[in-house]
Amino acid sequence: MQKIAHNSKIKHDAFDYLKSIVSAKSEPEINNIKKLSAETTEKLFGKKVYFRGVIEFSNVCEKDCYYCGIRKSNKNVSRYLMPIDETIKQAEWAYKSGYGSVVLQSGECKNKDFIDYVIKAVERIKKFSNKNRDGKELAIVLSIGEQKKKAYEELFNAGANRYLLRIETSNPKLYKRIHPKNHSFRKRDKCLQYLKEIGYQVGSGIMIGLPEQKIEDLVLDILYFKEKDIDMLGMGPYIIHKDTPIGKDYGKEWQERKNGIFQLSLNMIAAGRIFLKDINIASTTALQALNPFGREIGLQYGANIVMPIITPKKYRADYLLYENKPCIDEDAIDCMECLIKRVNSTGKEVALFEVGNPIHYTLKSEKK
Repeated sequence: MQKIAHNSKIKHDAFDYLKSIVSAKSEPEINNIKKLSAETTEKLFGKKVYFRGVIEFSNVCEKDCYYCGIRKSNKNVSRYLMPIDETIKQAEWAYKSGYGSVVLQSGECKNKDFIDYVIKAVERIKKFSNKNRDGKELAIVLSIGEQKKKAYEELFNAGANRYLLRIETSNPKLYKRIHPKNHSFRKRDKCLQYLKEIGYQVGSGIMIGLPEQKIEDLVLDILYFKEKDIDMLGMGPYIIHKDTPIGKDYGKEWQERKNGIFQLSLNMIAAGRIFLKDINIASTTALQALNPFGREIGLQYGANIVMPIITPKKYRADYLLYENKPCIDEDAIDCMECLIKRVNSTGKEVALFEVGNPIHYTLKSEKK
């Protein structure tokens, strides 16, 4: 387990308090954290839930992470890079449909052609989203992994204002166990710092239920996000993929643990909301892969963001980071109509045509 002492400001009482939330198992304990996180969320955001439309524009990846279905070594994946006009078409649909933001997501690539593609996509989205909708622009989120600081700067200057870079675990030893030797925790951590320095709204996240991951690791993950002063958080259950090293070695044990992993993921959402308060927290698609109503339940534990997939249907089956991914046979409009009904069923409402910047980021900006 990584040591708490890496930051002298982290107090043991905060650790113990978070541990009591994350490890909650009894019905009274769970009901208590659910109630507290729901109250905190409503106080900050009311009943609003924001949509982030995810366009999975490429599954080409230079990384070889042991848990990921689109890892470089998986030869069973049909690789694609969407023509840029298709990417823009999906972003335009999201804009006209009332989404507050789109997420351009892909495997990790660093070559110039890839970065140029993303810059052009961002510039074109920025151009059309400034024309209409009474000044209500479409925020552009990037989720394209580790890049050089110069590339982050170029993308920011092109018009991207949010970046999602999941750390997956803040425990360097656990990080090393789930990645090949040429993958660096320190480098990924440094990339988060670059993003903050440039001025992005920065999001990160972890997987919950990894082999050898302990409750203490998860508690320290929350404290890590506090230390990094992140604005957005996306945490979801680890779900196996049969064509990965961890999926093959851990599959049987994972099947036995998956119900517990689901509840643990909900506890982590609650912990994030109770402790980090005014950040945006996603109810991830992976929750629905474990429970048909997983995303709705996540909203009841403190999440205020839902990220519908708006990738064209013909590409969805080739962007499988994990098995049993929901919505791969649906079009964007089907997903949107379905999710609005699902959100409404929780007593909340989708805030269409609203960017939904993290309160945490807005308050920091006002202080500058």
